[in-house]
Amino acid sequence: MAMRISVIGTGYLGAVHAVGMAELGYSVVGVDVDADKVAALARGEAPFYEPGLDDLLATHVAAGHVTFTTDFAAAADADVHFVCVGTPQRRDGLAADMSYVEGAIDALAPHLSKPCLVVGKSTVPVGTAAGLAERLLKTAPAGADAELAWNPEFLREGFAVQDTLSPDRLVFGVTSAEAEATLREVYSRTIAAGSPVVVTDLPTAELVKVSANAFLATKISFINAMAEIAEVADADVTKLADAIGHDARIGRKFLNAGIGFGGGCLPKDIRAFMARAGELGASHALAFLAEVDAINLRRRQRVVDLTRELVGGSVANRRIAVLGAAFKPDSDDVRDSPALNVAGQLYLQGARVSVYDPKAIPNARRIFPTLPYAESAVEACRGANVVLHLTEWQEFRALDPAALAEVVETPVVIDGRNCLDADAWRAAGWTYRGLGRP
Repeated sequence: MAMRISVIGTGYLGAVHAVGMAELGYSVVGVDVDADKVAALARGEAPFYEPGLDDLLATHVAAGHVTFTTDFAAAADADVHFVCVGTPQRRDGLAADMSYVEGAIDALAPHLSKPCLVVGKSTVPVGTAAGLAERLLKTAPAGADAELAWNPEFLREGFAVQDTLSPDRLVFGVTSAEAEATLREVYSRTIAAGSPVVVTDLPTAELVKVSANAFLATKISFINAMAEIAEVADADVTKLADAIGHDARIGRKFLNAGIGFGGGCLPKDIRAFMARAGELGASHALAFLAEVDAINLRRRQRVVDLTRELVGGSVANRRIAVLGAAFKPDSDDVRDSPALNVAGQLYLQGARVSVYDPKAIPNARRIFPTLPYAESAVEACRGANVVLHLTEWQEFRALDPAALAEVVETPVVIDGRNCLDADAWRAAGWTYRGLGRP
């Protein structure tokens, strides 16, 4: 009999995971308390933008391989239950809010009716799984014989479908050989295709995702700190990154200086990691992450300061075009978006801002409804005194600088991602400024 899988929580992680499991050949039910989201998914419509997801979702919904519901009882007959709910920051801006994870366990457990494996995928503070295992034991019926395991997610927005179907590693945090065997069966196709497996205890599995994000954030902030030095030393941080990136111990990936990282993972995860270290009495071990966070936030302010400098000291009544609202390309996610933060700061300082993004404007409007938004890059730039390139969409990299110069008031561009062709823009008559570049 084929294995049946439930996915609890159908936000970004859960929706992609549910469809991915269907693509791997399983019968899947996705459960969520948000009726509107469930209705959209049940129609085969993803409630967010992720390349490749729409086609897979529509295909598997139409074929009946994946269904979506608000009824937790529909998950009762599943063999494996993946918990994929969010862990946002608490109102203190530091620790993770575990209420959604705990609520998911509490809502699922009473419906469990046979031996099964409950698998956490959410990013949680270390030590959470042990508490959830006890919670599951207390609330699940005796006959369920439910066991908890942890299988952290490593999705990159813009590549989430690929990362689900062909992960660069699989981490199984387990307490029994049976749990490991079940997870190996679930992922048998991806393992056969070459994805390596790391089997750990529960605490180690919980630490993997936050440790990876902390390292990535540190690498990004390191090169942005070097950009600060490069600016005062009249050096070029992009050439510096190329040079040190050839060192195999360092590598070139994620050594791109710019306005820093954002999104729903890195910022909240490093803050929650610091908070958890403090709770465990090891705050000194992660004290460096406070400076990583501070460097990241300074890069946003640097773009605002540079904009003021280029317009003569005040942005009041100056037309500023902002190209980008999503925190990264190939996503409509504006959570903690550096681009939207810069646009908002300039707007609040009296600038006449116009924002364009290929996918993220609807979400940006919900976060910052008073910002003016344009229907195209050209419309955003019309009459602009300064153009800010803040999200590295391919559409923006492909812009013709000579043609765009015809619609602006002043051909001045700040490349907040250091990925435009500086020579081409300068040749077209633009004043080009990158971050950490001469």
